[in-house]
Amino acid sequence: MDTSSFAEQVYMEGTVSSVLFQNDENGYTVLRLSIDSEEITVVGCIPQIAPGEYLTVEGVWEEHHTYGTQLKAETSNRESPTDDDAIYAFLASGTIKGIGAVTAKRLIDTFGSNVLWVIECEPERLTQIRGITQKRAEVMSHALRSHLSMRRLLEFLANYQLPLQSAITLYRRFGDDSLTEISKNPYILTDVSIGLNFSTADELAHSMDITNEDPLRIKAGLLFELSYNLENGHVFLPQQKLISATANLLKLDETLLNHTLESLIASSEIILSEIAGETACYLPTLYDHECIVSNLLSQMALEELHCTLDVDVILAQDELSSDLVYAPLQREAVKLSATKQIMLLTGGPGTGKTTTIQAILSLFEQMGMDTLLAAPTGRAAKRLSETCQGAEASTIHRLLETRFDVENNELRFARNQHSPLHCDAIIVDELSMVDLSLMHALLSALPKHCRLILVGDPNQLPSVGAGNVLADLLRSNTIPSIELTEVFRQASLSSIVRYAHTVNAGKQPEMTNDSAEDVFFLRRLDPTAVKDTVVSLCQERLPQKMGIPSSQIQVLSPTRRGVAGTVSLNQALQTALNPSKYVTNEPQANVPSFRMGDKIMQIKNNYDLMWQDAKGITFGMGIYNGDIGQIISIEQNSGIVTVNFDGRIAEYPPELLHELEHAYAMTVHKSQGSEYRAVILCLSDSPSILLTRSVLYTAITRAKELLIIVGDDSAISQMVKNDRPTRRYSGLRARLVRAQNEANS
Repeated sequence: MDTSSFAEQVYMEGTVSSVLFQNDENGYTVLRLSIDSEEITVVGCIPQIAPGEYLTVEGVWEEHHTYGTQLKAETSNRESPTDDDAIYAFLASGTIKGIGAVTAKRLIDTFGSNVLWVIECEPERLTQIRGITQKRAEVMSHALRSHLSMRRLLEFLANYQLPLQSAITLYRRFGDDSLTEISKNPYILTDVSIGLNFSTADELAHSMDITNEDPLRIKAGLLFELSYNLENGHVFLPQQKLISATANLLKLDETLLNHTLESLIASSEIILSEIAGETACYLPTLYDHECIVSNLLSQMALEELHCTLDVDVILAQDELSSDLVYAPLQREAVKLSATKQIMLLTGGPGTGKTTTIQAILSLFEQMGMDTLLAAPTGRAAKRLSETCQGAEASTIHRLLETRFDVENNELRFARNQHSPLHCDAIIVDELSMVDLSLMHALLSALPKHCRLILVGDPNQLPSVGAGNVLADLLRSNTIPSIELTEVFRQASLSSIVRYAHTVNAGKQPEMTNDSAEDVFFLRRLDPTAVKDTVVSLCQERLPQKMGIPSSQIQVLSPTRRGVAGTVSLNQALQTALNPSKYVTNEPQANVPSFRMGDKIMQIKNNYDLMWQDAKGITFGMGIYNGDIGQIISIEQNSGIVTVNFDGRIAEYPPELLHELEHAYAMTVHKSQGSEYRAVILCLSDSPSILLTRSVLYTAITRAKELLIIVGDDSAISQMVKNDRPTRRYSGLRARLVRAQNEANS
């Protein structure tokens, strides 16, 4: 087989001789293709392929360090087997339920090369064969029709150059009717679960003679705009803004959209609500979440609970035993936690949030209460455990026993209003990272009269998901809350803490390096110089001169792009810090090469990935977006990459490697909830929209012992001045205020 040119596109066709590996979730497949007297290995997304099928593939050759030369398929088409040997291989493979090797031979002996047509179209004839009942014949026929439906769906997607991975989700949702549903409405491809962009579905629709003004197109555009803007943090869109944005998307006059919007409202596919001075358009799920969160929080805010202990005496005993003195606001917060069902505790770095949490936890223990600790991410949960003398904290997702419902393509929480958590109190840290839907899930799982202590820093970046929960709660003034403002003397000695408060106050911090012992600024105006300096700091200067190993240094940047963005920085840092020879080839497009010892991050929630502890005693499910780990092995035969996430060991087959990326450098957004011994912040050539005060403040507060800013000092000045928060459309604050007013009237 001529594989001399690895860059050129090649076209191959032959019969599938065997399927070495296939993932039913995403269609990733490794197979052997028989071409004349030779066989080649083919990898790619080829769902539900079976031995005996005739396959044509187009792609490029690649050299895998373990598997040798293989063809990475970019497009593929398959045909049903036609000769007896191929048909036998297909039926004997077990692809068709109810048919094995023995039955396959008997079927071919009876019906010859016409057997597939008989199974699909005249299954009653199968009962001629002894042992095949009418019911078994129907099962076999249904299995074959399903297989052929998937193949036709794949052929359709390939013909229109649509991602073949979409077939898995489409078939899971619509079954054998997938092609029919697409033909009726190609805009179903823009559904969040399928994930095609609107322009792709629009191009397909136009090829199917759907006009620009077709109500199907307008409906899809309106719903797409609402779904798309969830990614921008908006829970709803004002009606006129939704109309304008959709008109721009569809290139139509706004007047043409009103009738379709009215029909969507009438069918409850969009919920219209007057809230926060806006005529708001919601997706039904987000509307329900906002209303339920508002109602539950309002009820909890009015609840008065009884405490039989003298809190002042307990605090005095704590002060004597631990040689500390609580500030007045800290004492007030602890007292409030004793009598209120819900309390919000906020404050910046050095203001004593951790000490206050410890005091509240100690009080609850003396009250005989079972208290759970939780945070939005694994790193934040680990940090909470460490600050609470080793008390176990978990992620909110794990606390709620999150599972992904494959059939309905949605999250499910085992803990909910029907099966609440078993506890008397919950303390949740890093509330700024909690979005509306997660808040809804948490509140729904609380048992009656359970206390809820919410802790956060309102000056940090808001949640990635829709909503602005912490800010809405504070602005509503309806939730009992304490803001810690006093910076304690020991904390005030830290330049990191002083810089954070200076930036938060809108003042320009001094970047002279004269007085600071833990904050330094290295002026570099050229992005390449920034990258080179960062590599030098991580590889030599900090480990050798300050005794800080590279594993305890975290590089941050506002952006992924550019020379000083995280993608470029990760490539440079991997080369410098971990030049291992064992590299995984890219099993899918845009998947980086990984090495033994690499520092990596999970970049999407995977609720079904199993992990175990190092001893193989404790098992669990779920690795979540933002979890940081280290590659501890790369299996050369299977290509499986094993990662240690702070004691949770998880295995990644090749088709899951796209869920990982290097974490030597990460965006400031991804660093939320974490604290690092040393932080290097790169400020060079970032988009203006990312140069905000909250980004700078969040980055500074990630550093525990050392902060080094490398880049352009004008960027710092720009970030300090830019305190205009991006508006998020949310009705939670207004609903909380409305509920309070109704309760008081």
